[in-house]
Amino acid sequence: MSSETNSPPDPEFLAAAAQRRSATTGPAVSGFELLRQHEQRQKFRRLIDPGILRPNSHEAAMASLKILSKISENLLREPENPKFRQFKSTNDTIRRHLIETKGALEYAIEMGFRPEVKEFQPLYVWNERKSEELRLGAQILQETIELAEKKSARSQTSAAEAKAATEAVKRNALLAFMDDRKTKMLRDQRDRHNREVRALHRQSVDGEGTISPSPPPSNAEMPGSGHVLSSPDPVVDEPPPYRD
Repeated sequence: MSSETNSPPDPEFLAAAAQRRSATTGPAVSGFELLRQHEQRQKFRRLIDPGILRPNSHEAAMASLKILSKISENLLREPENPKFRQFKSTNDTIRRHLIETKGALEYAIEMGFRPEVKEFQPLYVWNERKSEELRLGAQILQETIELAEKKSARSQTSAAEAKAATEAVKRNALLAFMDDRKTKMLRDQRDRHNREVRALHRQSVDGEGTISPSPPPSNAEMPGSGHVLSSPDPVVDEPPPYRD
């Protein structure tokens, strides 16, 4: 083997690779923290199903999940923006999709929103100590919405394919019917033509089979020719009978 194969790796290369791995994977997370995050994700999933999806219609549940996702994504993007750190329960959109939709408000509370009253206004204000819950809750919302949209797209594709297949069957049946009609028309034309040909053939045969008198040939002899016909014997008057 060559000396290049047996030579030890370059220390600078190993250091650079380790630095890249640490930059991409982020800080190491303990096993306990991983377990806690897993349990938190499972809790959010249960809050969605059965919490939100089962007691509500699909349309209402998906609308609520999208509102929750928008609230969490806005807050993660601008955590210091006071407009995103709270929402009014009296807002029409919030009331319809979070307050009236079963299970939706419980999800917002699990992400860190707590009811408060400010200047006689009922609000839900986010607790900044719930940053980890907000992040995990936003991830589960995004995961659920994407999965539902993919399922809906597959369902629409299947419905479109089923419709196309049905239309293809109808179209093929119509084409087959038209082909049958065309075939029958051609067959009828062929049969009619054959009947006409046979009729003409029969007429031709009938005309040839009829025997018509023909004049005798010029050299034919009449019966009795060459013989002289004798005249009848002359009538002789017999004498009257003898009388004594």
